[in-house]
Amino acid sequence: MKEKISLQKVLPVISCFFVMGIVDLVGISTNYVKQDFGLKDSIANLLPLSLFLWFAILAVPTSMIMNRLGRKRTVIISMILTLWAMIVPMVVYNFPVMLLAFALLGIGNTIIQVSLNPLLTNVVRSERLTSSLTMGQFIKAIAAFLGPIIASWTAVRFGDWKLVFLIYGLVTIAVGIWLMLTPISEEPLKQKTSSLGKTFALLNDKMILLFFIAILFVVGIDVGLNTTVPKFLIEKCHIPLEQAGLGTSLYFIARTVGTFIGALLLVTFSAKRFFTISMLVAIPALFVMLFLSEIWAILTLVFVVGFAIANVFSIIFSFALKRKPENANEISGLLIMGVAGGAIILPLMGLVADAFNQSVAMGLLLVLMGYLLYCSVMIKEEKRADN
Repeated sequence: MKEKISLQKVLPVISCFFVMGIVDLVGISTNYVKQDFGLKDSIANLLPLSLFLWFAILAVPTSMIMNRLGRKRTVIISMILTLWAMIVPMVVYNFPVMLLAFALLGIGNTIIQVSLNPLLTNVVRSERLTSSLTMGQFIKAIAAFLGPIIASWTAVRFGDWKLVFLIYGLVTIAVGIWLMLTPISEEPLKQKTSSLGKTFALLNDKMILLFFIAILFVVGIDVGLNTTVPKFLIEKCHIPLEQAGLGTSLYFIARTVGTFIGALLLVTFSAKRFFTISMLVAIPALFVMLFLSEIWAILTLVFVVGFAIANVFSIIFSFALKRKPENANEISGLLIMGVAGGAIILPLMGLVADAFNQSVAMGLLLVLMGYLLYCSVMIKEEKRADN
């Protein structure tokens, strides 16, 4: 049964997207861990791999478990795991322990991404889903861009960048308690528990498959930029990590502004057209950036790219959920499995960077953006269901 629309129910659910955004700490953390332990790119990028691998392993099983436990309870479990991920680096700090911490963060984030998007459908109407998901991404982006700023500030002010984990752990506790105290009715037990075979059979739908690959690529782009922009700035502009790390914050500021504006525009604007225009802006901006060496020019284009792709994830997700709403849990699991794109793309970029340079590594993202442009065109074959 769909909940009556109420800010008392919507706000705690939307706030959970902040906890979802903690996953983006992996970018700046990878750079600090690389610096602290003198690691190569290909080794340091095992941190994102230890995180995003769990999206491939657990996303679909989580969707099946969610049918039994309910969406809200599944989100709360994810927050407990996220909290543990924040605690571990504060107790012991070495590379193996950081791999463990980000594995825990990956497990928790897999669960919250699978369960939180469908939970939002319990408290908002269908016609507001795209804009609501985009608003959730706006909240997620706030957590993402604050992470590098907090890490840099605590590194300079207290000599310990890891204090960002303590701060985000306290936020996780607060948001988790808020959600627990909010009554949200669900009917998960009325659904038949899906099997792995039936869930993966949804990929026989060519549009679901298209959306799955698109999610894989958009996350690969996001994590690739998140992690590589500081290294790109260090290589091109010869600045220290403490300054270069702010390039990641600028990228997430752009995403934050983009998702906020997108949440407003997508209430009335065609999501398909919005998607196409976004990619037509992002592709040339990234291409030009690869050939620049002036810091302000690079940062300007980082902002443009971040702004342009800010709403792509939520647009794709909303189209997929609306494709077969009766299978929302299973589709969510499939799409979040695509988030493992971050685990596939980033190690490849690390190998290319070690062999060539950061510019060539970032050039790989242009191929992924080309597919997203193709996806935006193919979506036009569908009946209008978003407005």
